[in-house]
Amino acid sequence: MAGFTFGKKEKKMGIRASATRELVFRNCFVPQENLIGKEGIGFILTLRVLDRSRPGIAAQALGVAQGALEAAVDYARQRVQFGHPIIAQPVVQDMLAGMATGVEAARALTYAVARMIDGGARSFTEESAMAKVFASDMAMKVTTDAVQVCGGTGYMRDYPVEKMMRDAKIMQIYEGTNQVLRNTIALELRKRKGRHA
Repeated sequence: MAGFTFGKKEKKMGIRASATRELVFRNCFVPQENLIGKEGIGFILTLRVLDRSRPGIAAQALGVAQGALEAAVDYARQRVQFGHPIIAQPVVQDMLAGMATGVEAARALTYAVARMIDGGARSFTEESAMAKVFASDMAMKVTTDAVQVCGGTGYMRDYPVEKMMRDAKIMQIYEGTNQVLRNTIALELRKRKGRHA
């Protein structure tokens, strides 16, 4: 379409398999038939789309965290120090247990909001934001802990957990930063009138 171009391909810290480019509109005429919804309600439509897409970010975060947990457990079973696999050390067990608990809690929250949406709920802004915030914060913690469990090996590019850690960071940022989404959750809490026990 005349007036529409792409900016340069950005070099990112993580999710490098996904191309990120600025969308540039200069004197770009958009015909009436391309209008989505009614004129003037674009912001409202965008918020509704984000309510539906945030559980997808939660699921993405969940997958990255699950992969990091599995890699850390595999490494801890194989890495031997002082004659024993490091998975036998209480400090490593504690970290892995915390990681596993976070992954399962995020899974439950993500699946719950997905069931709400699939069930035809009219409003799920709060639950969608909660799933995205919790799962992405959990993914950042789990991937960081996975690097720690794997030690110097985990910090190397030859091992997958360093990539997972870099990829996890963006999930706390896009589709609404977690700081902003906490405000959204608080606003929804203020609106409540006995909706939840």
